[in-house]
Amino acid sequence: MTDGKAHCSFCGAQQGPELPLIAGEEGHICEECVRLASQVVSSWGRKRAATRPLKNLLKPVELKARLDDYVIGQDLAKETLAVSVYNHYKRLNMESGGPRMQPANDDVEVEKSNILLLGPSGTGKTLLASTLARIVGVPFVIADATTLTQAGYVGEDVESILARLLDAADGNQDLAEWGIVYIDEIDKLARAGESVHGTRDVSGEGVQQALLKLVEGSRVKLGNKGQKSQGGEQVIDTRNILFIAGGAFAGLERVLERRMGQAERGIGFHVDLTNAETTYEACRVFEQTEPGDLRHFGLIPEFIGRFPIITALHDLDEQSLVKILTEPRNALIRQYQRLFEFDGVALEFTDDALLAIARQAIDRGTGARGLRGVLEGLLRKAMYELPSAEGEREYLVDGQAVEMGEIRRAASG
Repeated sequence: MTDGKAHCSFCGAQQGPELPLIAGEEGHICEECVRLASQVVSSWGRKRAATRPLKNLLKPVELKARLDDYVIGQDLAKETLAVSVYNHYKRLNMESGGPRMQPANDDVEVEKSNILLLGPSGTGKTLLASTLARIVGVPFVIADATTLTQAGYVGEDVESILARLLDAADGNQDLAEWGIVYIDEIDKLARAGESVHGTRDVSGEGVQQALLKLVEGSRVKLGNKGQKSQGGEQVIDTRNILFIAGGAFAGLERVLERRMGQAERGIGFHVDLTNAETTYEACRVFEQTEPGDLRHFGLIPEFIGRFPIITALHDLDEQSLVKILTEPRNALIRQYQRLFEFDGVALEFTDDALLAIARQAIDRGTGARGLRGVLEGLLRKAMYELPSAEGEREYLVDGQAVEMGEIRRAASG
């Protein structure tokens, strides 16, 4: 330093009133070089974060096989999710320079494809999304669309979803930017327009507009909303975050039936009344959904366009519900048998009991969620008396017990 003043050891800028320098043991550095170094280190961290969850990424067939261990039926939805997630993270692996992922033509940039799940309540939409995130091994968060409001109104704004994703990644921003976000109850954002009282629908179309920048891919400022962050304002890049939206879309089936019915029957004097029966299964009507149907339901076209992959889940029949009771790793029957085993009691179910439980769940109209309600009501009295009772070592549940709503003791010791 010939002039006696300190200079930045990286860019050579001279220290002055408007350019303070950070002094080290053998040199100095200016603010601009610190910022540039931070960006370089951040890109290194992004590559390290990318290779951790993606180095052993399962193929679509393997992903579906893992989903089969936890979710019964819904093969179409599982295949669609497996292919979409595999392609998404294969794309990210290519961008990060992962092994065997160098494309022949670097000029082609593959864009992500968000997923929209349609289906009645209790068919497994949330379970599919959460199980898939656990298998892939990336940060995952479930957001409820009903709690979101437009900016400036009481409630959560859409940026709070990213803050929760950052928390799920333990404050690791690079890992959070490779995560999965599941937005539940998305059908509740259907456009309602102005009410009869002239009030704004602050949790409807406005939230759809606010979500556009998130799901398509943009840089979003979080401020200090990330509780596990390092403090200060953070910017999350959502370009590589996979968004999965799901909803029951109650009433959409009427839109579908009206569209398909008009196409088949026509109007006027030439209607063929003898061909009045529909050519589709009522329980699988959501599989016929097209973007235009969602627009008639109340979603804005811009929002629909951000979810190019639309897959449907169908209502579950008796046999499917029986399989849900017994086959998954965390099947409900196994859960209650474990609770009874804790008190040294065996709990057994007959085949007709399982069918009766499935029928009662169907009557409740809440899908697989109704199974737990039926079992809780059926076993409530036994679970109340069991911890204090002596001698009971086995309980048997048959079809008659399910109909009566009370189980009986099969043996005593």
